[in-house]
Amino acid sequence: MANEAGELIFEAQHMHKEFGPTIALKDVDFRLHRGEIRGLIGENGSGKSTIMSIAAGMQEATSGNMIYKGRKWHPKSMLEGQNAGFAMILQESNTIPGVTVAENLYAGREKEFSKFGVINMQKMYAAANKVLDKFGVTNIRGNTKINTLTFEARKLVEIIRAMEKDPEILVVDETTTALSFDGRELLYKIIHEMAEKNNKAVVFISHDLDEIMKHCTDVTVLRDGDIVATLKKEEYDAKRIRTLMVGRDIGDAYYREDFIPSAETEIGLEFKDVNFHSIKDFNLQIHKGEIVGIGGLSDCGMHTIGHLGFGAIKPQSGKVLRLGKMVKNPSKAIDMGIGYISKDRDKEALVLEASVKENICLPSLDKLSHFTFINPIEENKITDEQIKNLSIKCYNRDTYVSKLSGGNKQKVSFGKWLANGSDVIIMDCPTRGVDVAVKQAMYKIIEELKEAGKAILLISEELAELIGMADRIIIMKDFKVTKEFKRSANLKEVDIIDYML
Repeated sequence: MANEAGELIFEAQHMHKEFGPTIALKDVDFRLHRGEIRGLIGENGSGKSTIMSIAAGMQEATSGNMIYKGRKWHPKSMLEGQNAGFAMILQESNTIPGVTVAENLYAGREKEFSKFGVINMQKMYAAANKVLDKFGVTNIRGNTKINTLTFEARKLVEIIRAMEKDPEILVVDETTTALSFDGRELLYKIIHEMAEKNNKAVVFISHDLDEIMKHCTDVTVLRDGDIVATLKKEEYDAKRIRTLMVGRDIGDAYYREDFIPSAETEIGLEFKDVNFHSIKDFNLQIHKGEIVGIGGLSDCGMHTIGHLGFGAIKPQSGKVLRLGKMVKNPSKAIDMGIGYISKDRDKEALVLEASVKENICLPSLDKLSHFTFINPIEENKITDEQIKNLSIKCYNRDTYVSKLSGGNKQKVSFGKWLANGSDVIIMDCPTRGVDVAVKQAMYKIIEELKEAGKAILLISEELAELIGMADRIIIMKDFKVTKEFKRSANLKEVDIIDYML
């Protein structure tokens, strides 16, 4: 539980933030003590990331004051914040592309490794290797090019970069959604040591209510830019917190309520003797009206299967087939009625400096165009329908996607394939970074897609999601299928996890 007698390390007073006509924070007061792991939870766009991004120096408040370690606090940049002991790990990737891991770890500190203006890269690599080893990350080296790493590995580099300077306050913003089981355990260990052993403070932003209740000493709930409650650990109640987040009781229905695996006879997508590097002789048929889940640790090969299914990478041998025809590339996949929701939405799923409308309509341009003319009325109609159905929080359909919260970006990523009417949808962590009410709505949509005869490949690192939604679950480890489970009311996470580890 929170140490109320602990020193007050940070305070926000009357913090107000506006983005044009949108009010993101409404006169918020927030206090953080040493020894706390403070959970921040709320719907997408509730303001939880905004508070901490202002505190960390990423952006400025419209009005209000901040106090950090007893002094007025007004950082002009994240680097200034980090140098003063206020570190933040962002939800999306925040590594510097095109350089090494070491250069990412020591960005802004190159002088520590230079003499007469020349940087000693070997010295920097050695220092990076030492700190990577300290955190048990031995499969990444200082001289590794950051672009060669997976999304998860880049996130681990960000965590180590934040911790290497021994911060007083660590803000973790939706970071666990990018991590595998091992990566999460490392992060949990770090935050507990910071608060419990070193008497520092952690702010843990997450949509995962179970995670919040397990690891946080207190939880602050935000709704529409307001703090509506702060609860101590002994006051935690999942249903109460969900109601506080949404402003209403969303009920207990979450995942599918039936427990009978079902599918039509027609095959929507087929992997036939597919080989790609460490993936050998992979075979899978996904039928119409079927949700096939693939689970495992982040580096088990399941995300590669998603890329293969969409034609983003080509098998070295074997075939990916849609109605008997080979899926050769993403353009052909879209023409064949295949949609793909990427885990790494900012790099693979969305055009950030384009509007909500442009992103949602992108896969449907052929359907919307007559010769070279695109019907703007139809564009607006399709966009408005997805904004309404998915409750996308944006000023209007012309809002740039880069201006949206992480969860609302994910809704746009989801909505563009719904708008296109894709018959096969590959979903790679489709609910990553979305709040509980939106997850509930997305699961309902996935169920409706199944009922409409769509073939769905659901790749997820959340076992509860797979158990709750899939007709069949394929578990992978080290690029091999280790077990298949059929939908059952008796299936539990403990039955599955040994086949992943």
